[in-house]
Amino acid sequence: MRYFLDAEFNGFGGGLVAIAAVPEGDEVAPFYEAVECPEPNPWVTANVLPVLLTKQRPLAEVAHMFSSYLAADTDPVLIADWPEDIGHAVALLTNGRGGRLVGCAVRFEILGTSDFASESRSEVPHNAYYDAVALRDWVVSNEHC
Repeated sequence: MRYFLDAEFNGFGGGLVAIAAVPEGDEVAPFYEAVECPEPNPWVTANVLPVLLTKQRPLAEVAHMFSSYLAADTDPVLIADWPEDIGHAVALLTNGRGGRLVGCAVRFEILGTSDFASESRSEVPHNAYYDAVALRDWVVSNEHC
């Protein structure tokens, strides 16, 4: 199944703050979790933390939850519009000490440049879940044109 991915992070190159994987269909619930961010930069403090709408958890806990979520699918494909989103998703599939947390194959796709902008399409900009929903809706609607 295809999952549309979005991540919020503590500035470019910074640590993960939140991640969402929204499935293409309704048969699977979406994944959305936030990670503890002890030293958020000012932009994240002003724009991301106020709209998290979920409890922040330790990174290791979110990694196990994300890996378990994807392991329930025999052929997950994560689609993102930004390479760093995929980088954070890949990092969550390890235990941070060289161990792998997910046994299934996971494929990734980075969309080409486009006119998609989550800031203008998302119901709650800078919330990874709502941004992933907006990405899914945009991709699916453009496939049917």
